Amino acid sequence: MRFGILSTAGIARKSMIPAIAESDHELVAVASRNEEIARAFADDFDVEILETYGSYEALFDADVDAVYNPLPNALHAEWTRRAADAGLHVLCEKPMTVDADEARAVFDYCEDAGVTVMEAFMYQFHPITDRTREIAANALSTIRNVRSQFTFSLADLDDIRVSPDLAGGSLMDVGCYPVSGIRGFLGEPRRVSAHALDTTDVGVDTEMAARLEYDDAHAQFLCGFDTPHRQSLRVEAENGWLEAEDVYNPGTSDVELTYSVDGQREMETIEGVDPYRLEVEAFADAVESGDEPPIDRDETIANMRVIDALYESADRSESVTVSD
Repeated sequence: MRFGILSTAGIARKSMIPAIAESDHELVAVASRNEEIARAFADDFDVEILETYGSYEALFDADVDAVYNPLPNALHAEWTRRAADAGLHVLCEKPMTVDADEARAVFDYCEDAGVTVMEAFMYQFHPITDRTREIAANALSTIRNVRSQFTFSLADLDDIRVSPDLAGGSLMDVGCYPVSGIRGFLGEPRRVSAHALDTTDVGVDTEMAARLEYDDAHAQFLCGFDTPHRQSLRVEAENGWLEAEDVYNPGTSDVELTYSVDGQREMETIEGVDPYRLEVEAFADAVESGDEPPIDRDETIANMRVIDALYESADRSESVTVSD
């Protein structure tokens, strides 16, 4: 598959270009709002980017099969639709849209256009995700609680991740991972409650503490931009527990997993891989086969429904029901 990249975003530079280069597919074009920036970006890599473009629209005329869309959150839907208009498949960085209604509309639009769209939630492709869910399903009994955290220090107040106009905020940037992670163990919550802080008066949540309620379990997570980096997970079941660090963005490093079942404690080392490469390959396989991508419409919309409810709860200062 021949990929083009919309924008010179940092995640494209750091993660997606190396991932495509290591896959069986190729990167052939990159677009920026400025031709010189696109050319300088391309020249930084030992990758044969054949074409550079000084506008996002121009990329759609390139000889590409699909685009990777890492634009700011508020622009994801618009440029995914524009790519679909050009007959291009889209791997769109998470969160794919600003809310669940927009996600439904984008999937409908892409279906009508006959193209595949997948939300780029790369942690889903790292083996630590499959292994923790496998242990929970096969070794742990009834899960009663899941706790998770994804935080890091963000000092730059000009960063797009703290822009209200671009749908920034800690929940959208890093909190969406624990939401997805918790749902991977417990499914869809009935109700949620959230408390958000805007500690730097930028107009978005820079910290959030949340609770997800289930009939027979509950979950909590923290996300934010004000405290040191941590990405953790702990699952508590009636017959044991499991916990791991670096579960959402482990890079290519090994990940340590510890768990206890019926009093027997075990430790495993999950060998490091590049989850971005696996994500690219899974997306391309879905396009080629015509099958639903592994992160499909239902998964993306379900995650956004919970995010919508968390924002509603934080605004109302009370727990709310997650909509169907």
